[in-house]
Amino acid sequence: MKNGIRAVLYDFDGTLADSTELIMRSYRHTMQAHLGHVPPDEVWLAGFGMTLESQIDRFARTPDESLGMLDTYRAFQSLHHADLLRPFPGAPETIAELDRRGYALAIVTSRHRHSTLEGMDLCGIVPHFQVIVTPEDVTHPKPHPEPVEHALRALGVQPHEAVFIGDSPHDMVAGRAAGTRVAAALWGPFSRARLEEERPDAWLERQEDVFALLEG
Repeated sequence: MKNGIRAVLYDFDGTLADSTELIMRSYRHTMQAHLGHVPPDEVWLAGFGMTLESQIDRFARTPDESLGMLDTYRAFQSLHHADLLRPFPGAPETIAELDRRGYALAIVTSRHRHSTLEGMDLCGIVPHFQVIVTPEDVTHPKPHPEPVEHALRALGVQPHEAVFIGDSPHDMVAGRAAGTRVAAALWGPFSRARLEEERPDAWLERQEDVFALLEG
């Protein structure tokens, strides 16, 4: 294939799924319920791309409170999932076309498997992905390279044959450390200035820009 790329790896939240409002509402509800106040949104946004457990642990004062906050967050998110999560414009069509063209496709996410599959189903993209890597599959989640390396092995491709597309600095760090090319999705919650710090190989302003990247 052109450009030597055989596989496209995607982050999920903020890259394929427009879930920022769902995530932020879940965060605010959880903080108010357990802490009695809500820290600034920017504090939670800075951790986008980390696992939910890692995010919650930054606020919980005890291990028991952490477990309670996780339960509260997940219950609220599950209740509002169908109403607040949707695919970004062009995402389902782009994924379907990549599959049609024969690219190997993987999801590499910090969202847990059940929730990931539920979100992917809402976006209409489940059948197109051969591999889905979630925190249950690895010891070290993003920004560690292990999830990306796991996806590469499962797809049977070398790092130089893949590009990892994500919207957060954690995605850029993980892909770079795993040896893939990395592309920054500019439609997520992070600014271009913040993503520039990670020096991505390519910038995507629309979902369909992936085709120009793959065609060199």
